[in-house]
Amino acid sequence: MPTRTRRCSTNWRPRSEHEPGPHPRPSLRPRRLRFAAARDEGRLDAWSQALGFAAQVAADPRVAGLLLNPELTRGQAVALLAPQGAEASFTRFLGLLADAGRLPLLAEVAGLFEQQRAEDQRVVRATVTSAAELSPQELDKLRDALKRRFGREVELDAAVDASLIGGAVIDAGDVVIDGSLKGKLARLQTALAG
Repeated sequence: MPTRTRRCSTNWRPRSEHEPGPHPRPSLRPRRLRFAAARDEGRLDAWSQALGFAAQVAADPRVAGLLLNPELTRGQAVALLAPQGAEASFTRFLGLLADAGRLPLLAEVAGLFEQQRAEDQRVVRATVTSAAELSPQELDKLRDALKRRFGREVELDAAVDASLIGGAVIDAGDVVIDGSLKGKLARLQTALAG
């Protein structure tokens, strides 16, 4: 007797994609449309600041728990997350995220917005983590070197991590340059063990 097989169709999707989970991924199309509208209105900086504020508030553990409460209304969620004096278009955007149950993803939405903004403005965002605090002159030299390497403007953030022992690690998205003593020791250990 032949075994029965499942019938397939091009419309078949795993059940998990039909049922929204607690943290669905934000759709890329609305994000791009909202970014384009903010750019066309000349409001990228205002939107960037408002999204950063809302994402920071949403990341607070007390607020994060509240956002998952089904009794929280759309208006309450928007009032909680929108910065004072926020534009009507931004509060409408928060309302749409609330209706879709995606407010817990505000940090990801803000990050995607910032990536799109940096690409649109041809800016590379980089973080330099060093064993000791770098002087403003050292940061300027590093910014100039990265600007020459990437051929774009560079926004540079600095951080200190004493565990690096010496040197620095530069993280520019897809490019990571590890010039730390800790990294060199790890590579040496790998080479000796291999």
